[in-house]
Amino acid sequence: MSARGLEALRRFAGGVEPAAERCALCGVALGAEHPHLVEPAARRLLCACAACAAPAAIGPGGRYRRVPGRVRKLAGLRLDDGRFRELGVPVGLAFLFRNSVSGRAVAIYPGPAGPTEADVKAEAWAELIRDNPELGALEDDVEALLVYRLGRARAHFVVPVDECYRLVGLVRTLRSSLFGAPAPAEVEAFLARLERLAGGSPGRPGA
Repeated sequence: MSARGLEALRRFAGGVEPAAERCALCGVALGAEHPHLVEPAARRLLCACAACAAPAAIGPGGRYRRVPGRVRKLAGLRLDDGRFRELGVPVGLAFLFRNSVSGRAVAIYPGPAGPTEADVKAEAWAELIRDNPELGALEDDVEALLVYRLGRARAHFVVPVDECYRLVGLVRTLRSSLFGAPAPAEVEAFLARLERLAGGSPGRPGA
């Protein structure tokens, strides 16, 4: 990730979003719930209005990709502790997605300065996809596998990337350890919200 792109993601994760939010493309004022776009080439996450985030506005093969709204819990994901270590992810709370520019899977996880990135080992990622074909349908850049493996807890979700960065920002404010410690109540509440979204409506408001 470029320094510019990583800093943009840190701002998103650190403050969630500015109070007077405007569409990054046309400048119109936005409500509390609004779509997000990813610019893969710059690895930027952008707030957008509904008109600018419409498929017709983005166009096929466009510069931006709209972040989807679906959340799914993967109750039967085949990923034991040994296979997880093979991925090369150093902490138990991270999200993994495929970067369309590099053609590789990457992991983002909470670090002292905000979102921290690590390359996912290509062979281990390919094996994970073979064992779990549903992960092959993840949309590049905008949809991720959220891995929650703290203490004895094990949970996995398919989520939009903006939810992932919100979780990273939440963990950063809590200043909690992610190396085997139980998750704070705030993180548990965040995951419970994902459970509700996964079992309820097909998408989030504004997504």
